[in-house]
Amino acid sequence: MRPVFDWQLRSRRLKLGARTLIMGIVNVTPDSFSDGGQFLDPGCAIAHGLELLCEGADILDIGGESTRPGSKAGVDLEEEKRRVLPVIAGLLRQAPEAVISVDTYKAEMARAAVAAGAEIVNDVSGFSWDDHMLSTLADVSCGCVLMHTRGRPEAWRTLPALSPDAVVPLIRRELEGLARRATEAGIDRERIVLDPGFGFGKRLDENYPLLARLAELHGLGFPLLSGTSRKSFIAGAMDSHAPGSSRLASTIAATTASILGGAHIVRVHEVLPLVDAARVADRILKAEVDLPAKASS
Repeated sequence: MRPVFDWQLRSRRLKLGARTLIMGIVNVTPDSFSDGGQFLDPGCAIAHGLELLCEGADILDIGGESTRPGSKAGVDLEEEKRRVLPVIAGLLRQAPEAVISVDTYKAEMARAAVAAGAEIVNDVSGFSWDDHMLSTLADVSCGCVLMHTRGRPEAWRTLPALSPDAVVPLIRRELEGLARRATEAGIDRERIVLDPGFGFGKRLDENYPLLARLAELHGLGFPLLSGTSRKSFIAGAMDSHAPGSSRLASTIAATTASILGGAHIVRVHEVLPLVDAARVADRILKAEVDLPAKASS
């Protein structure tokens, strides 16, 4: 059974658990692993975000820097602002009620995005790549997604391998530490969503035990976000290693598994087919809850 939460954002609350929420991805980057360069122009990014809202996205996640495996050079803060802030402003002009998330690990980018109207900061580093992020999140009082990651992107391919039975205990322990640090720093529990970080410092096959045992992370007492869309590990299960934009079927499979494992929010590139997949998965979860208790023998 998926637990129910009220997620406190900057200016509103979202009910989590009654149905799966869809977070649509808008990458304003030239080098994202799956769609880099398609929406680098602010006008194109705004149009894409509006299209995702029309298709059923509940949240738009706007990012101005790629954190794909192997990436080394970070994007300058001012360049990231130049990419992201006009998109946030443009989307809110045309869709004032849109729930905007900013995908950044930089504290000053997070502060600027919230000032521009973002409701959520999605920090893929779990506030570990910027010493000021934790205090900034406490100060701006927005919704927070804290992701588990191991090391920096340039080191992911050389990290020591994890045994299948070690993956979930490690991630659970480290997510618990992230959440504890956040609350001790003054971030209210009701503002926090945890993300186990599929693909972020996990070797390809290390993601499958995490996906299979995702429900165990409910024991942490926080809502869960899952981002498996177009990730390399799902391509590894295919006969041919298709590029990211050609991984729709496998993305649907992994995303559905996430929902059945209890993910409250799924972060996806293609919204429309994932809205339909989520509806089916939600029906399965509801049927599980509605099943009558087995008569005792």
